Parts: sequence; C-alpha cells; structure tokens
Amino acid sequence: MTIANNLAAIRERMARAARRAGRDPEDIALMAVTKTQPAGRIIEAYAAGHRLFGENRVQEFAEKCGALAELRDAGFHMIGHLQSNKAAKAAEIFHAVDSLDSAKLAERLNAAAERAGKTLDVLIEINSGGEAAKSGVAPDAAELEKILAAAPEWSQLRIRGLMTVPPFTDDPEGARPYFRQLRELRERLAGRKLPSVSLGVLSMGMSHDFEVAIEEGSTCVRVGTAIFGERVTG
Repeated sequence: MTIANNLAAIRERMARAARRAGRDPEDIALMAVTKTQPAGRIIEAYAAGHRLFGENRVQEFAEKCGALAELRDAGFHMIGHLQSNKAAKAAEIFHAVDSLDSAKLAERLNAAAERAGKTLDVLIEINSGGEAAKSGVAPDAAELEKILAAAPEWSQLRIRGLMTVPPFTDDPEGARPYFRQLRELRERLAGRKLPSVSLGVLSMGMSHDFEVAIEEGSTCVRVGTAIFGERVTG
C-alpha cells in the first residue's frame, strides 16, 4: 500500500467513527506523525494532498526541515516532550507546539516567538494516566492552574486546547476513559471562560485507538505507523 492509499483508508475510518458519534468528519483533523521518517516520505504524503504533520524531536526535525522548505502550506507541529533549553529552536522551526507542560516552558517559548517575530499556537499536554515516565501536567495539578492564569502575559502564544497520550493498552477500548477524562476537563475549563485561553482543540488518539478517540470528542488524531508503516531506524 502506498502512503496515499493509507491516508485515504485512515480518512475513511475516521469518517465512519465520526458518523457513529453523530459528528461531522470535517471537524476532525488528521496529523501525520513523521518521527524517524525521512524527508522523502513526508514529501510523498504532501504530494498525496496531506498538509498537517507532527514531529517528536527538535533536533531530528531541524535536520529535515531544509529539505521540506518548499512545502510552504504544510504545518509542522512539535508533539514530543520539549525541554526548556530547546524552546528557542522549536519556536524557530515549528508552526505550533502541542506539548506545553509548564509555565517555565511557556515563558521561554513566548520569548523565543517574540524574537522570531511570530505567534505560536500551543496545546497544553495533560498526563491523563498519571504515568511518571510521561510528560504532561496532571489534570488537577497546580502547574495547570499556573499556566492558565499566566496565559494573558504570553502575547506571542495562543493556547488552543489540550493534548494527551493515554497509557497504552492492547485493546483500544482501554484508552476510552482517558479520552473521556480529557474531554470533560476541557468542558470544565471552557466553562470558566479563561482569558487568552481557547479550548477548541482536543488532540488525542493514535494509530491503534484513534477511532475510540473520535467517538470521545477528539478534534485531531495523530497517526504515524498506519500511514507510513513501521518506524525507520538506524
């Protein structure tokens, strides 16, 4: 199967899941996750009409982005854990950061975006499963409140919503409670009408569980293996 065929198959599965949930498939974005994929594979997806991509590592994308410079209407998002000392480079090369997990990181991204003369969309990453090995802020953490309260101070950042990576389970249904938790958190926060905080985006769901995520309200699914096959290594 080609990348174009895989993209079409994923979109059809997304549409079926949306219809089951009584949702409009057009309200759900597909992000192609290109971690470890060479620039040529990204260009192939672009040639098939795809425009939204996610990368996990700053250094890896920095090495690829020169070869992708002609893809002018493509959007590249940082979706992996971002260390504060790499915020400046991330703000330079990405269109958005979907893994904001601290006020300190937000401050650095805001300053870097200001120097770069750009406004950066960000999502707050929520550690929905409370896993110590994963990044993200806990749903009830003081750090989340700190981010939300300080949002008006970051003139170069636009908080657009929430993102999560739930604990992995072989059965996609195992992720459903975590997806539901994120949707309910979004609803609670939206009800507070927080200044400078928009919560329209719920980024959740990956190759093995994106249909469940759509049923629970995801507005952006992040799919890598089902589009590109197994990750390229070495």
